[in-house]
Amino acid sequence: MFLDAEKDKRIKVLKAPFAVPVPAVISRSQEGPGEMGRAVLIPREEQEKMKELFKINQFNLLASDRIALNRSLPDVRLDGCKSKVYPEELPNTSVVIVFHNEAWSTLLRTLHSVIARSPPRLLAEIVLVDDASEREFLKASLENYVKKLDVPIRILRMEQRSGLIRARLRGAAASRGQVITFLDAHCECTLGWLEPLLARIKEDRKTVVCPIIDVISDDTFEYMAGSDMTYGGFNWKLNFRWYPVPQREMERRKGDRTLPVRTPTMAGGLFSIDRSYFEEIGTYDAGMDIWGGENLEMSFRIWQCGGSLEIITYSHTGQIFQEFPEIFPSNSLEIPRRIGWRQLQDFPWPGMFDGSCLTIPGVVKVDYGDVSVRKALRESLGCKPFSWYLENVYPDSQIPRRYYSLGEVRGVLNVETNQCLDNMGRKENEKVGFFNCHGMGGNQKLTLRHLNSNQCLAEPSEEDRLVPTMRECGGGRSQQWLLRNMTLGA
Repeated sequence: MFLDAEKDKRIKVLKAPFAVPVPAVISRSQEGPGEMGRAVLIPREEQEKMKELFKINQFNLLASDRIALNRSLPDVRLDGCKSKVYPEELPNTSVVIVFHNEAWSTLLRTLHSVIARSPPRLLAEIVLVDDASEREFLKASLENYVKKLDVPIRILRMEQRSGLIRARLRGAAASRGQVITFLDAHCECTLGWLEPLLARIKEDRKTVVCPIIDVISDDTFEYMAGSDMTYGGFNWKLNFRWYPVPQREMERRKGDRTLPVRTPTMAGGLFSIDRSYFEEIGTYDAGMDIWGGENLEMSFRIWQCGGSLEIITYSHTGQIFQEFPEIFPSNSLEIPRRIGWRQLQDFPWPGMFDGSCLTIPGVVKVDYGDVSVRKALRESLGCKPFSWYLENVYPDSQIPRRYYSLGEVRGVLNVETNQCLDNMGRKENEKVGFFNCHGMGGNQKLTLRHLNSNQCLAEPSEEDRLVPTMRECGGGRSQQWLLRNMTLGA
């Protein structure tokens, strides 16, 4: 059912979210809530309803359902990107979208933005993979809806909850395009998002490309431009993080911010890859569950095994970032640890493997499964060692190249208290402390030089009241320590 937003301003709020979808609102006038990416503010008298609906998908469902499925968006590209002309002959793409109990309005808004802002000749199809959704409106109602759209859309159904990686693998295997583009189920593509991704792959089929990821507020659905001055990295705990583009990369690009950014890692939700190259490098590691680690594993493999990874500044796609994006049945707390450990087993570390992996709390106790097939893949591809990656792709990494000693620092004044030196997650010039020794690494796994933050344990000053502090490493005498008979002394 379509409603003309000019004739019918009423937006029905879904009373039973698991039963039927809200009406599909298609705007003809580009007027109304959320147009041009503007924020949608909920009146005070509806705040309680908003909070209840927020719990369903971890975003403001009430606001989303008031926004047209084809809402207009601002052109957030750099001025130098707007006049770019692309070759007529570009590879086409299959867009693969995995969803699980996704909201009706966000899923359809994703589809409409892909269709409306992609040249028809380049969009071969959209493949939706339902990861065992339970909501009735994502079954027959969705099947009937997508039949009316102008682009071939197939819906594949997973028989049981399988997680993002396995669902994406099924979608990729069933797709037919020359390029596979992976998107999340709550995205909005902007004008000109697709052509630059495909053009870069045409230039080099071993280049895996990502758009700049813009932010769609989970609260107001305001569309906010992402930065072209950040790229992907990771910390000691193998968590993906955004960092400022380093000076060396700006110099390589000769200061031209419209040129692609070589990024050590990708966020993983949105990217395009040549189909045959995706197969050559081993697709995804099917031993990983849900999401949150597969992006780093694939990033390492791309760079180490002859490819490259870039953020294409000409391309912008918005994404809703949810604080708690996915609930997964059975042993969900163990999954991130197992993902991290599979990565560490799969990618040898430069002479300090045992030490680095121990900084990830609890990871050594996790059953990470059989990685022999992944190791054999790396050997067949002739992949470079991880030390090459750190030196050539990610020299700014926080991963240490070498250290003198690594372990716990235990108190000796009263052994029975079982206290260990703990940096407490604190920043520069903040006091460290002692905490019960837990043997899980993390904040208690210390080197004599704290390479993770370039801060060193410094001798206390009078005002510190004999409590050591963390300061920027300078090599001075106050930061030199000797370990004598298990006693740390300045």
